[in-house]
Amino acid sequence: MQFPESWLREFCNPPLTTQQIADTLTMGGLEVEELRPVAPPFSKVVVGEIKEAVQHPNADRLRVCQVDVGQGALLNIVCGAPNARVGIRVPTALVGAALPPGDDGKPFAIKLGKLRGVESQGMLCSARELKLSDDHGGLLELDADAKIGADIREVLNLDDHVFTLKLTPNLAHALSVYGVARELAALTGAPLKAPAFEPVKPTHDAKLAVKVSAPDLCGRFSGRIVRNVNTKAKTPQWMVDRLARCGQRSVTALVDISNYVMFEFGRPSHVFDLDKIHGALDVRWGRAGETLKLLNGNTIEVDEKVGVIADDREVESLAGIMGGDSTAVSDDTKNVYVEAAFWWPEAVQGRSRRFNFSTDAGHRFERGVDPSLTVEHIEHVTRLVIDICGGEAGPMDDQVAKLPGRKPVTLRVARASKVIGMPITQAQCLEAFKRLGLDAQASEGTITVTPPPYRFDLTIEEDLIEEVTRIVGYNNLPTTPPLAPITARIPPESRRSRFAVRRLLASLGYQETINFSFVEESWERDLAGNANPIRLLNPIASQMSVMRSSLIGSLLQVLKFNLDHRAERVRVFEVGRVFERDDGVATTDTTVRGVRQPMHVGGLAYGEPDGLQWGRKSAGADFYDMKGDVEALLSPLKAEFAPASHPAMHPGRCAVVRVDGRPIGMLGELHPRWRQAWELPHAPMLFELDLEAVVARKVPAFEAVPKFQPAVRDLAVIVDDKVTHGALMNAVRGADTGGLLRDALLFDVYKPKQSSAALADSEKSLAVRLTLASAEATLTDAQIDAAVAAVVDRIARDLGGRLRG
Repeated sequence: MQFPESWLREFCNPPLTTQQIADTLTMGGLEVEELRPVAPPFSKVVVGEIKEAVQHPNADRLRVCQVDVGQGALLNIVCGAPNARVGIRVPTALVGAALPPGDDGKPFAIKLGKLRGVESQGMLCSARELKLSDDHGGLLELDADAKIGADIREVLNLDDHVFTLKLTPNLAHALSVYGVARELAALTGAPLKAPAFEPVKPTHDAKLAVKVSAPDLCGRFSGRIVRNVNTKAKTPQWMVDRLARCGQRSVTALVDISNYVMFEFGRPSHVFDLDKIHGALDVRWGRAGETLKLLNGNTIEVDEKVGVIADDREVESLAGIMGGDSTAVSDDTKNVYVEAAFWWPEAVQGRSRRFNFSTDAGHRFERGVDPSLTVEHIEHVTRLVIDICGGEAGPMDDQVAKLPGRKPVTLRVARASKVIGMPITQAQCLEAFKRLGLDAQASEGTITVTPPPYRFDLTIEEDLIEEVTRIVGYNNLPTTPPLAPITARIPPESRRSRFAVRRLLASLGYQETINFSFVEESWERDLAGNANPIRLLNPIASQMSVMRSSLIGSLLQVLKFNLDHRAERVRVFEVGRVFERDDGVATTDTTVRGVRQPMHVGGLAYGEPDGLQWGRKSAGADFYDMKGDVEALLSPLKAEFAPASHPAMHPGRCAVVRVDGRPIGMLGELHPRWRQAWELPHAPMLFELDLEAVVARKVPAFEAVPKFQPAVRDLAVIVDDKVTHGALMNAVRGADTGGLLRDALLFDVYKPKQSSAALADSEKSLAVRLTLASAEATLTDAQIDAAVAAVVDRIARDLGGRLRG
C-alpha cells in the first residue's frame, strides 16, 4: 500500500512530523516499510512561460527561447527539447540553481554560459532532469494556470513524502488512504474528516437490467448508466500526480477515476462500455468451456469455481478481479455503466493465482471490502466522471442479495490483561474501542463488540485484545522477561541424537543435503511405487505437486545436479520427513488425520569409494561398500540383509534391512531403467532407513575381562552352493554349545573350477573360525570337542552340510 503524505493529511492531520507519523503507524501495526521524499532536493527552479522560440543559428536541434519567469525581463535560454514551443509553462532552472545529483553524486549547478555561440541564462527542465520520473521525451509541461515565477516545489507539491506500508492480510480495512487515516486518527486522537458523498441527481431514467444469480458469489451489486461522456477528456494533473505517488500510471480519465476511488476509499469499481453489452447482465458462477479475454490481453477459460459477470451472449468480466476486453471503454465510447459490488472473499480468494496474475481489485476483495458503501462510492465515481468527462447520470440500481452477518465478539477484561501482560481496565478497553469506531457494550467484566461492516478481521476474542494493545501502544507494554521452570532433560541411553547420526554419516564420507518435501508426481510413481501420493492443493510449482513418501527421488536429483557440474564422486545423505497415507492417524497438535509422517535417513554413493588415488583400482561403489556403511551406521545393532525387491532398485542387487527381525529399510543399486531415464553414466548405490530404528541402540552392559584364555578352532564344512553367509552364521550361533561360543567368523570360501570326489559342482567349502571360552575355568579338550560337534551337527541338520575331510 503506497500513498502520499499530503493525501493522508487531508483526512487526518495530527500535529506530528512525517517521521513521527511513520513511527506511530508502525507501532500501531501498520508497518511503514519505506518512507521517501517525492523529489530529491534542488533549488531555484521556478515556473517559466516560453514567449518566443526560434531556431538556433548554429545548430539544427537547438532552439533559442525567450522565457518569462516573473522578473520583468525575459531570459534567453537555449533548449534542445522537441516540445519547446511558445505558450507552454515549464520548470525553469535559474542561474545559480542546484539540480539533483547526477551519476557522480554531486549537485548539477546551473551557470551562465554559451551554447554554440548563443548565451543561455538558465535551463528548461524535463521530469527526468528533476528526478521526478524517467520520462525524458521533452520538457515537463505544467498546467496553464501555474503562476509564473512560483517555486516549482510549491506548484507540484514536491516537499511531499510517499509512505509504503507492509500490511498483514487481516488489515484489509487499511488498504486505502481513508482507511489509513482512520487508523491514524484512532492512534493519535486527531480528528478524522469524514467524506461527504453528495448524490448525483439523475437526468434520465435508463437502467441496465442486472440479475444476481449467485448470492454466494456477490452479496450486493450496485450500478448506474452515465450517458454522453467524453472519454478523450484529459485527467486533471492533481489526479495524475496522486495516482503516480500511489504507484499507478495514468491511463485514461475513466480508468484513472476508478483507480483513484479505489486508492482513496478501498473500493474497486469497473466501468463498462454500455453499448458493447448485449442485453442484460447476469452475476453468476462460470460454466465449463466458457472463455474470456481480459483487459491485460490474456484469454482464460473459466469453470464452475470462478465468478463472472456475463451478458446474454458471453462472459464480460472476471468477478472481483478484472474486466473483459470486449466491453472495455475506448476513445469511441459514449455511454458507460459504472459498477461497484461486494464480492464474498471466499469467492475471490485464489482465483488470481490460478490464472497467474494479480490485481489491486482482487487483492482487496479477497480480504474483504465494506459492503455497506457501494452506492455512496458510485455516487463519488459518478461525480468525478461528470466533472472531468461530462455526461448525464441515470438512476442508481442497488441489488442486495446476501450481506455478511455482524456477529458480536466478547472480550473478557481479565483475559485481556493476562494476554497483554499488564493491568488493563474496562475503561481503557472501552476508550480504545471508541477511538477505533467500534460499537462496544460493557457488562460485568466483559465488553461485547459488534464489528463494523469494514472490519472482516474481528472474529474472536484475541482480535479485540490486539486492537486494545494497538491503541495502548506496543511501546508502552512492560518489558517482562519470561519466567518458567527449566528442567534439564537427560537423553535416554537407549537412543542417540539425530545430530550423532549426521556426524557418523559425515565421518563415513557423506555430505548432508536438505531438500523440499514437495516432489514430482512421477518420482512417487516410478521410484516409490506410490500411485496415490498426497497432493498439494496449491503447489508452489507444477513440478512440486505431491508430498514425498521416499527420499530416493530427492537424492537422485542432488546426484544429477552434481554430475551436471562435473562432479566425479558423490556421497550424500539426507535426514528428512516423508509422508504416507494412514487412515489410523488422528488429528492432534503434531499430526494430521490420515497422514503418517515418519523421519527417514537416506544415502547415496556414486563413483570411487576412496576417490581418485593410486593405491587400488575400483569399478566404483558397489553393494558391499554401501552394506558396510549401513552396518557402521547401525552399529552396535546387528543388521540382517535379505534379498528383496523395490521399485527404484536393481532386482538382483537389492536387500531389505532387518534389525531384531523387523524390516527398517532398503539397500541396493539403482534400477537400470531409472539409471537410463536419469541419464546417469553409472548406477549409484542407495539406502533408506527408518530413523527411529537408526537412533535406537542397546545400553552398554559391563562385562568383566576374561580370566581364562579362549580356545580357537577352525572347521571347514561342505554345503550347497546356494547357502548364504547369513544362513551359515545362524546355524553356528544356534548350536547348543553350552554357552561357550563367543564368536564365529567366516574366513574362507573355496569352490574348485572342476568337480571332484570331495566337492560336487553344486557345492562349496566354507571355513569358519570358532572362538570358545568360559568365565569359570580353562576349557578342556572334551568341552571344546563337544562344542565343535554341536556346531557341526547343527550345520548338518539345518543346511545339510558336512565336515570337509
